[in-house]
Amino acid sequence: MQALYSWQLTRDHPKNILASFREDEEHANADAEYFREILMGVTSKAAAFDEMLAPVVGRPLEQLDPIEHALLWVGAWELAERLDVPYRVVINEAVGLAKKYGAEQSHRFINGVLDTLARQLRSAERAAPRRTSG
Repeated sequence: MQALYSWQLTRDHPKNILASFREDEEHANADAEYFREILMGVTSKAAAFDEMLAPVVGRPLEQLDPIEHALLWVGAWELAERLDVPYRVVINEAVGLAKKYGAEQSHRFINGVLDTLARQLRSAERAAPRRTSG
């Protein structure tokens, strides 16, 4: 999310952003390959993800807070490209980041948009019965 936030503000080449985050000790424990996949995947298809998000956001994308926009890009990318990650995990992670970094009620907005997107992109997964443990 932070790298996509930076990309929105600077429009620096994603490889430069990737390099600067790799040098940052705070990100040393992150999954480097997954981080690269998200950054490169979102930045290479940002316009397509925006087209996907526009009908469900309910306002012009230009009015989105950069943090919200970055979270929605990550969520849309994971929902569309990483079918191995359950949609509930995608939404919960984005909501958690919105609670930590976003505006006061942005987590509700993120939850609603990604839930609607999951209905479109993950209809089969949503229709499958939930497994219970034990």
